[in-house]
Amino acid sequence: MAIEIERFKGDWDELSELVDLAFASPWNEAQLEAERRIWEPERSTAAVDDGQLVGHTGAFSLRMTVPGAQIPVAGVTLVAVRPTHRRRGILRDLMRAQLTDIHEAGSEPIAALTASEPVIYGRFGYGLASDHQEIAVPKASRELRRVAGIDDVRIRYVDVHDTLAECAALRNRLAAGRPGMFHHDDRWQEYVVGVNLGSDSVNGSPARCVLAERDGELTGFAYYRTLRKGDNFLKVDRVHAVDLASHAALWRYLLEPDLLRETRCGGLPSDDPLLELLLDPRAPNPITRDGLWARPVDVGRALAARTYAREIDVVLAVTDDFLPWNAGSWHLAGGPDGATCEATSRPADLAVDVRELGAVYLGRPSLARLGAAGLVQEHTVGALAAASEAFSAHRLPWLDTGF
Repeated sequence: MAIEIERFKGDWDELSELVDLAFASPWNEAQLEAERRIWEPERSTAAVDDGQLVGHTGAFSLRMTVPGAQIPVAGVTLVAVRPTHRRRGILRDLMRAQLTDIHEAGSEPIAALTASEPVIYGRFGYGLASDHQEIAVPKASRELRRVAGIDDVRIRYVDVHDTLAECAALRNRLAAGRPGMFHHDDRWQEYVVGVNLGSDSVNGSPARCVLAERDGELTGFAYYRTLRKGDNFLKVDRVHAVDLASHAALWRYLLEPDLLRETRCGGLPSDDPLLELLLDPRAPNPITRDGLWARPVDVGRALAARTYAREIDVVLAVTDDFLPWNAGSWHLAGGPDGATCEATSRPADLAVDVRELGAVYLGRPSLARLGAAGLVQEHTVGALAAASEAFSAHRLPWLDTGF
């Protein structure tokens, strides 16, 4: 009997059983329950073999920041294939069905995901659009360079739920200016402070919160957890602040944990000031990790949805072996105030695969860097350098909430 790709008609228990098998059971019931609360069942696509669920992909309806705008983005999630059914093309069929549905709905020009195995998604047109740093700072190396105004900032411990709304509001204001971040509604606000897939619900404390305040006004906050078993460390979940002094004051607090030997953070922005402020530049021992993978679902609408750092007028010959409606030549024209992108018969200035367009969509890495690797071909002299500058963003993209 053929495997059918269709809308998922089952319930959460059926889906969580598949996820448990596909991911080798890394999560407990509390963590899976956190996923159930943010799951959007109407956006689930299933692979079914003789009545049994053997594959699944879902999506979150996100509003994500891109250079110059916030746009609807499909946050691809809960991608799983039953171990007994791998290497049969099920994932490929699920990806194509999902992206086709997104295209036909006409709302979300971009799909994005975080990858459990990063080698998988390039063949479906996803490019690595952001990264972050994983750090571990020993308590002995906590000293920071002097930051003006740091002593004017008050750090206050509070209950994480009592201040959830005001912290989320501050974070959402900051998210509007950082590509790769998406707006947190009520369900996401609760998700990030509860037991979730990023938390150690066995050995770790509940989420804790400290506020940064100046003259009675909230200027930042940090969420963290402590673990006393095994390695004994403080795990930073997130730090958000409106100014450098508040940012440094929060980190000064986080780097001085009582009874714990070091402070760890698995998702520090690659341009975070902390990396420059530590007196010992070797102390954090940063490891670069992949973050958000992005994929234009509709090239024309995607490229027209963001702004550009300088004026751009270029024809892109785009290849897309997975979604044929994107393949062809596209005339992109615009600048800091907006852009248009339409199909054209004009000769191409640059040739690029859709995967590379996804990689540079949020402003990192540069088209010139990809060109140096042979992944972008220049047909008009100077076009690569000009387009590379136009696609850049003043801040590196960062995904602060995995999904």
